[in-house]
Amino acid sequence: MIDHPEPEPSRPLRSWIRSSPGTHLWLLIIAITSVIVVIAPDRVENVLLHRNSSNIHQLVQHPLRALLSSAFWIEDPASLALYAALFELFHAPVERWLGTPRWLLIVATAHVVATLVSQKVLLTAIQDHRAPRSMTHVVDIGVSYGLAAAAGVLTYRLPGPWRWFYLAGVVAFFGLPLATGGTFTDLGHAIALSVGLLAWPLTRHGVSRETHPTFHVKRG
Repeated sequence: MIDHPEPEPSRPLRSWIRSSPGTHLWLLIIAITSVIVVIAPDRVENVLLHRNSSNIHQLVQHPLRALLSSAFWIEDPASLALYAALFELFHAPVERWLGTPRWLLIVATAHVVATLVSQKVLLTAIQDHRAPRSMTHVVDIGVSYGLAAAAGVLTYRLPGPWRWFYLAGVVAFFGLPLATGGTFTDLGHAIALSVGLLAWPLTRHGVSRETHPTFHVKRG
């Protein structure tokens, strides 16, 4: 009689992580930076958030560092669990569908374009005295622009009429705040969503990486 070993409990989780490595590496870095924010003294926390911000001041002084580092910090570490859920809901399916290079190209482009355009609009408002000059040092960090882009791309993964219901929902979610007098961040979200929607040509040949039968989901 041959004994069949029980499957390792960690194997499904390992397979899920391997199917979207970029998403989970990104999330791990955000978790680490969130811990740093929690344990840092208030003065150090303030310096870290401003130094890693993509505000006008940092973009002028250190453009590449500002664009890169701002994608790995969140202002409120208490929202880490929410971001983890959103990463699993939007980033992971898109990365598994399109593959890491195309997913990364889309979300990185959205992050950069949304940041630069929204900060340019803010700079114009400051120069026209429609916004205070102190806004050049505003904390502008986080991963929401990439999430907005992933939400846009995911539109093309949904079948039939569900695609249009979903599209109406995401457009309303990101568009209504902007249409009702939103901030430069709301403008950035709308731009990032547009980048995701405009990435349709990159979705025509998805790779649909399914690494474990436990997570196989048939999609239309």
